[in-house]
Amino acid sequence: MHDSESDTFAYQTWPEKVSHMLAEIGVSSKPKEIGTDPVEKAKDYYGRNFSQTPRMYTNRGCIELENSSIDVIQIIQKG
Repeated sequence: MHDSESDTFAYQTWPEKVSHMLAEIGVSSKPKEIGTDPVEKAKDYYGRNFSQTPRMYTNRGCIELENSSIDVIQIIQKG
């Protein structure tokens, strides 16, 4: 049996994926390269005083919103 879909796919970064999802609901945004925004250079994202707070995180990049009061959204993965 043969599928009608091809075996190739276009790799997308997390900012590209989220930007595409936002475009589907009418929010215009632009993905940014990882490590290029000052927001990503902050030291701590989580408080260390509570036991339920994760200590490790992974920066997945940022998205710049257009025509919004929010400038940048940072995508992080906790774990």
